[in-house]
Amino acid sequence: MRINSLTLLNFRNYEHLHVKFDDKLNLIYGKNGSGKTNLIEAIYVLFLTRSFRISNEKNLITFSKDSARVEGDIEKRGAYNYRVYLTKEGKTVKINGEKIKKISDYITNIALVLFHPDDLKFIKDAPSTRRKTLNISISLIDISYLRALNQYQTLLKQRNAYLRQMAIDSTQPSDYLNILTTKLIEFGYEIYQKRLDFITNMQKYIADVYKKITDLDNLELLYHSQYDKLSKEQILELYNKNFEKDLKFGKTNVGIHMDDLCFLLDGKDLKDYGSEGQQKNAIIAYKFSELEIFKEKTGNYPLLILDDLFSELDVEKIEHILELLKPDVQTFITTTELNTLDFLKKFSYKELEINNGQVVKESNHGKWKSWTL
Repeated sequence: MRINSLTLLNFRNYEHLHVKFDDKLNLIYGKNGSGKTNLIEAIYVLFLTRSFRISNEKNLITFSKDSARVEGDIEKRGAYNYRVYLTKEGKTVKINGEKIKKISDYITNIALVLFHPDDLKFIKDAPSTRRKTLNISISLIDISYLRALNQYQTLLKQRNAYLRQMAIDSTQPSDYLNILTTKLIEFGYEIYQKRLDFITNMQKYIADVYKKITDLDNLELLYHSQYDKLSKEQILELYNKNFEKDLKFGKTNVGIHMDDLCFLLDGKDLKDYGSEGQQKNAIIAYKFSELEIFKEKTGNYPLLILDDLFSELDVEKIEHILELLKPDVQTFITTTELNTLDFLKKFSYKELEINNGQVVKESNHGKWKSWTL
């Protein structure tokens, strides 16, 4: 999978931009605030139709403009033109000029893996942050997971609303609650199985990748779920046992919306005992492992975006991470420290210098050196 070119109109600080990319490695360089992250955010929006930085998509439109366009030419077993139109009222997406009604149909078979400094929240923040990241990872591989997740979230809202009704009016019949619970278990169990499969696959790669980065092989990733090793009948019993608690608090206290992930280093939770450097290395190992799972499941690698990767990492760690790059994974790296990256001389790459929403310099460097994971 490759993105050959990107066209932006009124996106963030880019009033107009057309840029072509190298099919292997692209180094996006510039001072802080120049627009580096805006550029890779545009690629993210093109692929997933939403930002990884903000939830209000109106703010992606250049100030004082009414609309924005993100357009890219993508190769994925053929050539395709993808477009995302943003307005104050919403967004429209097209493939080869044809309007796509369902976002799930648009994002099928195109994918990217992103590392961003805010990904440290994946370990540091609440379980909901880890579930969100996990949901994105699996949805890019299996669109049926996204559909099941949407159904589950709708049913969960309906069940919680009905619990609050029952708390106010005790004469409300329980039959409807039982129907919602049964459906919730059905979709929840499907999601649980797919999450378990993903984490099982992740465990095949993540320790080895972490060792390549740090020379240590003591990283584990654990998946915690109330559904673990339970049949659907046993899960129903768990819901029934928690009915009074659910009624008291007006929300469902059992289900896959309570799931969590845990990174262990030497058997200790990285969230509580890991340094920021150890946490960052663990997340990078997760992202590179995600590439391999995507390849295993779909037969193709997704794009890889590494935003501000080199900050707060020593030269040795940077070199180890760059050794993980593959020529068949199109990669984008943003940095402000271009002059310190002598190791890049071993690679073929395209350098794009960004200043105030413009590509002010483009140059090609070197010859690709093959690496194997």
